[in-house]
Amino acid sequence: MTTHPDLILTGGRVYTVDPSNPWAEAVAVTAGRIAAVGAAAEVSALAGPDTEVRDLEGAFVMPGLADVHNHFFLAGKEELFELRVPIGAHLDGIIASVREHAASLPADAWVVGGPWASDRLGEVSTREALAQLNEAAGGRPVMLSDDSHHNRWVSSRAMQIAGVEAGQPGVVLDAEGRATGVLLESAGIPVARAQQAAGGLTPGQERSAARRGVEILNSFGVTAFQDAGVSIHIMEALRSLDAAGELDAWVVSSMLVNDDIFGFSRVGDDLVFDGERYRTERHRPDFVKIFLDGVPPTRTGAFLEPYLPDDAHGHDHRGATLLPPDELADWLRRAAKAGLGAKIHCTGDASVHEVLDAVETLRAEGFADTRYHIAHGQFVHPDDIERFAKLGVAADICPFIWVPGPIVEAIREVLPRERADRMQPNRALLDAGAIVAGGSDWPVAASPNAWEGIHGLVTREDPHGQYPGALWPEQAITLAEAIEAFTIGAVTAMGLASETGSLEVGKSADLVLLDRDPFEHPANQLVRTTVAETWFAGRRVYARD
Repeated sequence: MTTHPDLILTGGRVYTVDPSNPWAEAVAVTAGRIAAVGAAAEVSALAGPDTEVRDLEGAFVMPGLADVHNHFFLAGKEELFELRVPIGAHLDGIIASVREHAASLPADAWVVGGPWASDRLGEVSTREALAQLNEAAGGRPVMLSDDSHHNRWVSSRAMQIAGVEAGQPGVVLDAEGRATGVLLESAGIPVARAQQAAGGLTPGQERSAARRGVEILNSFGVTAFQDAGVSIHIMEALRSLDAAGELDAWVVSSMLVNDDIFGFSRVGDDLVFDGERYRTERHRPDFVKIFLDGVPPTRTGAFLEPYLPDDAHGHDHRGATLLPPDELADWLRRAAKAGLGAKIHCTGDASVHEVLDAVETLRAEGFADTRYHIAHGQFVHPDDIERFAKLGVAADICPFIWVPGPIVEAIREVLPRERADRMQPNRALLDAGAIVAGGSDWPVAASPNAWEGIHGLVTREDPHGQYPGALWPEQAITLAEAIEAFTIGAVTAMGLASETGSLEVGKSADLVLLDRDPFEHPANQLVRTTVAETWFAGRRVYARD
């Protein structure tokens, strides 16, 4: 008995990201899987009496996009339940947002939100700014994350509740030794936990946050992604959504080994070996997440050569890794024995080097197939470039800071310009044979729009034209390579290549229709590309109004 497709999309310009069959005109779908890809006449001939046939009228079709690094749950939670500070706001804009939001809250409620821009650090880290924050909040506790989500600016009331005082590590002081409310890295954890203790989200709200995060990703064409730092509550929300048939993406979770920024209650041994009970068809808790350093703007990234000198750190400050080499290797070994890969946060070249050394040890011990990601990898020593491919380590490139922008400006303030500008060696990594996997780090990035990242990968210029020039233009890659980074490259790194990432027979029918053929437009217009429709497992999950 012949089985006819449920759906045929025909008459399109179909870019498959399958090197054996890169271009096609039609796609057939049966039971949520791709049944045929090819010429319009050949695929249309498969139709039966109940097959839905749709003429795409020349629309550009490609695989669903993949995002190897985001924090979708945090983004959904922020949109539904928190204050949103205007992008790039100066101090007066931040204060105005807090005042307006606080006015709608009960007297003792927490004001939680963000992000404030990294290059506003000098504006917010003063006692005068703290006084303005206290006044705008009406004495309420306030916790605002920066755009890296590694650092916080909090009110005096929040510090009092959490027991944070001047003199504690990571508490930024003014010239007179008084706390400014800026808390670097783990210094903000007590405040985050105090806020959660005062009343976090209900399980229903957590599920709503997760659903909203996926909805937003779908609207940008994303049908597969990896959350780069989860605990129990996020995995339970994913499990619950998939059990109800409401999870419209492939999701890979990275369970936190250590937590210097989120303040989650369960991490490390209490978390990472307990993920299996949250596994579903579409949710795969297959990775651990390790923070190995911080971020360069606050001089917490670990470098082989010193930062620029300053009064607080002296002339030979290089940052430091958060785990010594033996402890890092031990965690990777334990995870590998449990069948878990690892995503390791590294922003400085010293932390990248330490990870590559650890993976080399693990490979020699026989862990040949375990997946490893160096997340961010903004700075890589030239001698380490070829080791990515040799050791099978994927370069998780995110957020979109391979172009001039506020984070780049903040890094230029702490590193010598010739080093600061040699960031994200994507061309070199590809030429060396490494897997380059695209990610957004949303909501660290303002949106998960892969076309902003693709535009920057091809031009190395700010897609929005707010910051002039190009950042290390020799590291630009082609449009085809950039699309691969956000499709087959990302899903290969995540372990989902058998399910999605290209339009091939047998894979999930995950695809997007665009408003244009990006190959037919100038590179400096790539950011204008928008998603008209997103399809996941043969169902349309997003359509532009």
